[in-house]
Amino acid sequence: MGMAVGGGSKYTSDINVTPMVDVMLVLLIIFMVVTPMLQAGVTVVLPKADNPEEDQAINKETAIVVAIPENNVYYVGRDQVDSSRLAEKIKGLLENRKLEDRVVYIKGGHMVSYGSVVTTIEAIRESGVDRIGLVSEKRKEKDK
Repeated sequence: MGMAVGGGSKYTSDINVTPMVDVMLVLLIIFMVVTPMLQAGVTVVLPKADNPEEDQAINKETAIVVAIPENNVYYVGRDQVDSSRLAEKIKGLLENRKLEDRVVYIKGGHMVSYGSVVTTIEAIRESGVDRIGLVSEKRKEKDK
């Protein structure tokens, strides 16, 4: 690992990793900045359950998710919606969907009152949807 000193025309077979490290650090920074922006919707602290069923459809961009981070605060996707306009907003999003794709997911925070969730379910049913998914997180072994 010595460095050639002088004006010799010898080739060195050492690998210069400095450019590779620079590129990797730039990529790392880009991913650290972009990753939080990829999250769809609003952040909600979900209630925990022992064995919730996983539905991969909630992770699709076309999924309709109603988030309730606090009592009487409703978001459809990233848009905050008043409770009186919740049914018409959902109805507008479901207009051109097939019957089997008409599912609405509710992400209710763990401290949200039961009344806020019931208001959301009423608005969803008023918009003509019978398939409603309640989202929860799987409880870890140390949380039990």
